[in-house]
Parts: sequence; C-alpha cells; structure tokens
Amino acid sequence: MGLRLKFNLVLAVVFLAGFAAAGAISRQLLQENARDEVIRDARLMMEVATSVRTYTVDQIRPHLIKQMEEVFLPQTVPAYAATEAIAQLRKKYTEYSYKEATLNPTNPRNRTADWEADLVNQFRGHADVKEIVNERLSSTGRSLFIAKPIQIGNPACLQCHTTPAMAPPTMVKIYGEANGYGWKLNEIIGAQVVSVPMEVPLRNAQRAFTTFMASLAAVFVVVFIVLNIMLSWLIVRPIRSMSQAADRISTGDFGEAEFNEKGKDEMAVLGSSFNRMRRSLEKAMQMIGD
Repeated sequence: MGLRLKFNLVLAVVFLAGFAAAGAISRQLLQENARDEVIRDARLMMEVATSVRTYTVDQIRPHLIKQMEEVFLPQTVPAYAATEAIAQLRKKYTEYSYKEATLNPTNPRNRTADWEADLVNQFRGHADVKEIVNERLSSTGRSLFIAKPIQIGNPACLQCHTTPAMAPPTMVKIYGEANGYGWKLNEIIGAQVVSVPMEVPLRNAQRAFTTFMASLAAVFVVVFIVLNIMLSWLIVRPIRSMSQAADRISTGDFGEAEFNEKGKDEMAVLGSSFNRMRRSLEKAMQMIGD
C-alpha cells in the first residue's frame, strides 16, 4: 500500500467522521431553530388574541353594554372579538388558526374537537399547567399548537353563562337555552388554541442543511485535491526519485545528479543526507577499486 493511498484513506476516514458529526449536529440545530421560529409565531398570535380580548373587555364592552337590552352585540364578547380579529389575519395566512375551544360553548363554532377536548380536560385535571406546546398532523400538514386555559376569573362573565333566566334575553334569542350555561367562577371551561404550520420553516431548515452539507463536501473535495497535489509534488515525487537513484547507485551507477539541498524542510535535509551517503559510498567504492 503506497504512501499516497494510506494518506488518502486516513483523510477519507477523518472527513467521513467529521461530515457525519457536522451533519447530525447542524441538522438538529436547524430543526430546533425552525421549531423555535414556529413557537415565536404562535406566541405572537396568542398575544394578539389575548390583547384583543383585554381590549374588548376594557374598552368596547363598557360602551355597548346598555344596548344589550335591545339587541345582542357579539362584538362585546371577548372570545368573539379575538376570533374575528384572527380571522382577518387568516385571510392572508390561511394555514394559521385560532380557536376559543370550549366544552360547553354558547356559539357552536367554538365547540371543541376531540383533540381539543383532551387539552381542556388536561387543563381541568392539572391546575398547575398553564400552557401546552405540541405538534400534530392537520389537514394542511405538520403543525405546532400552543394552548392556554380559559378560566372564568371575572364574575361578570357569569351574567350570561349561569342560567338562561339570568342571561340577556337578546342573547338567548340568538343562541337558545341549550348551550353555554352552567359555568362557575374559576372553572376552566375551554382553551385558547393557536396552530401554526411547520412546513415552511422545516423546508427552509432542510434547504439550509442541504446547502451546508453540499458546501462542506465541496470544500473537502478542493482540500483533497490540493493536499494530493502537494503530497505528490513535495513528498511522493522526491522520495520516488531518491528510491530510483538508490537502486542505480546500488548497482554502481554514480552518474545520477545530486539532489537539490536548498531549503530547510525535511525533504531538503533528507536530500542532503542522501547526497553525503552517495559521495561516501562512491569514495568507498573507489578506494576498494584502487
């Protein structure tokens, strides 16, 4: 096995090990960054929805509450306001979704799906859990969701959700007496659920990973070629010349020109030593001949 082959085998093993390690680490980091990006988007949507709810309670409802006796205005309901505000956003970003998922809702569109009901029951069973972040497969592909519990902390909410008799007649007229009643103070009745698609961030992460690995492979190929050229020019070629010269000298042929001794590297030192050996051997052969 030649020196060049040994060198290339070691270089290839080192590269493959480094390539695999760099690939595993970079892929994990890119996937984590993509997930963090999705979580930031989901949290932003959640904060927008929460802000709309707060604004509705503090700024809208007090001005319209008196009109509830004549006509029910869903715009005064925080859940309705938040849902409608996010609905405007979804006209441009259709894959994003927000829902005030409720076990016993007044508005049927807020009724929980099976997986949303599991989230609400998890919040109800574990009061210390304030947020759930997880992934699921939706109709649009892989998505990440953030869920936060909806808890009745304001006694004013019970005015509409204790019994149909206590609720505004205008509301009962629209939604009926079957749903949205029986709520209790401090009870967790639902969950705010924000879903954000992961396809685009993951695709971008995969593109970045592919580009990085291709660049790394290209750099290795260039380094491999350059190192082989340097190995051939600076080491293999001089050693081969010395080996051929040694073969000729061993048969008594001293007509070979001496090697260049310029420089201070190892090959120059080796050439100088070879030249001294050659001259010494040539003198010894002459002395024997005489």
